[in-house]
Amino acid sequence: MHKYLIILLSIVLVFACRKKTIPPITPPIITIVEDTFIRGADLSFLPEIEQTGTQFYNIDSVGGNVLSIMQSAGCNTVRIRLWVNPGNTHSSFDEVYELAKRVKQNKMKLWLDFHYSDTWADPGHQTLPSAWNGLNTSILLDTVYNYTKRVMSAIQPEYVQIGNEINGGLLWNIGSINNQSNFIDLLKAGSKACRDALPASKIIIHFAGLNNSEWFYTLLQTNKLDYDIMGLSYYPIWHGRNLDTLEQSLKRLTSLTGKKVVIAETSYPFTLGWNDYTNNIIGDTSQIVSNYEPTSVGQLNFLKKIRSILEQNKLGMGFCYWGCEWVAFKGPVSTTGSSWENQAVFNFNRRALPVMQAFKR
Repeated sequence: MHKYLIILLSIVLVFACRKKTIPPITPPIITIVEDTFIRGADLSFLPEIEQTGTQFYNIDSVGGNVLSIMQSAGCNTVRIRLWVNPGNTHSSFDEVYELAKRVKQNKMKLWLDFHYSDTWADPGHQTLPSAWNGLNTSILLDTVYNYTKRVMSAIQPEYVQIGNEINGGLLWNIGSINNQSNFIDLLKAGSKACRDALPASKIIIHFAGLNNSEWFYTLLQTNKLDYDIMGLSYYPIWHGRNLDTLEQSLKRLTSLTGKKVVIAETSYPFTLGWNDYTNNIIGDTSQIVSNYEPTSVGQLNFLKKIRSILEQNKLGMGFCYWGCEWVAFKGPVSTTGSSWENQAVFNFNRRALPVMQAFKR
């Protein structure tokens, strides 16, 4: 018995000596890079176009929803304009609310564009909403604050514009740029409403073009306006056809303000042809940038260059392509169709163009 016990102990000792110590498994370090560079598309016409049953196709000619086509291409942000009380349902709160839900369902960020008007607001038009006519300055400030806060709380965008292309001010005539005190106070009312409703949302102040942009953003800085990002429209037909000038202007602006910039609106033609009887905004080569032909390749290269200027110089938060979906959806003989059909990111057969490559992450 004693003999067998010794043998058993020997075997145990042998195996104990052979047993290796297994080191703990260290999980791999995974660095998650947040997708903060905006690769945006303004799709404000989409609900109106969808009502006509217009079919769109991806670059492989497979039919699909515009939102999913854009998201699959790399678009990560959708911009939507909002009018106060429009003449029909388009760009109304209800329509924007429903489109915003779909944007989030497609896992893209939302960029809300307050026009503070019942219709288009831009450098030449900043018409007071009809329901706000006759309000004195004090009540108008309260109205802007309450309206903005209510909408922000309901829609909850990641990015928000206080006004659209407000070179000449907003809510004319009370908020005209010539009435600088009122103009600044209205912007502050909108900004405070955004901060109170949704502190994490990034506030964009939107200026069209380059001329006077330094003066404009200096005015905001002098008056200590609370905002996050400079938003610039850049269309060669209106804002200069020299991309070097654009780059130098962006460098000066970011140095001046300490803020980054987003190209809030831009576009480029893939053809000078037409697909309906509505006059197009761009129709000849004098309106475009030299070395960027009005072809699908030229359109792609233009947007890639815009993106490169922003990324390589670390100047910008990104870009937003305006009128992506604005094809000739009313038919080939319509005179009230699309003036942007040759600048969309879908061709005349509504198939995605190569410019989609510029949206890749």
